[in-house]
Amino acid sequence: MNHDDIHDPLAARLRALPRERQPPAAAWQHIATAMAQAQCERPPVPPPARRRRRPFALAAAAAVGALLLGAGWWTHEQAPPAPAPPLAQAPSLQQQADVLAHAYHGALAAIPPERVADEYVPALHELDASAGSIRSAIAQSPEAAFLLDQLRRTYALRLELTRQGLAVTESST
Repeated sequence: MNHDDIHDPLAARLRALPRERQPPAAAWQHIATAMAQAQCERPPVPPPARRRRRPFALAAAAAVGALLLGAGWWTHEQAPPAPAPPLAQAPSLQQQADVLAHAYHGALAAIPPERVADEYVPALHELDASAGSIRSAIAQSPEAAFLLDQLRRTYALRLELTRQGLAVTESST
């Protein structure tokens, strides 16, 4: 059965519909009448009033501006400079790594190591050694923020691998 065979009655009905639809002439008449009424009901807008320039107004504005500028300069010269607000110190990379390691060790403490499948243990030790190397690199280069991201990924991989090792052990028992 062809896909077009199923929809032939629908396609025929769609082809029978008119290509364009024009609103009835009465609709256009109604719109034109409503627009004409709206024009008649709106009050005419008066032309903008012309102001007569007053020479003293311009001089008074200049004098006020000069007075404000002078007062601002005088108060600036008289007032002692405000002390700079203390900057909030962001925790150092080493401190962030310590917090991350603490959270990681807390998560690992909830998992008994003897429950992890034996075939996962070498990879887990390798990830622990890698995390130690990253911590050493952070201590040597405390401005290298990418190392903290690498440490996060290593810890996350270690936790995921530990979960997989637990799943293998639990499914075999």
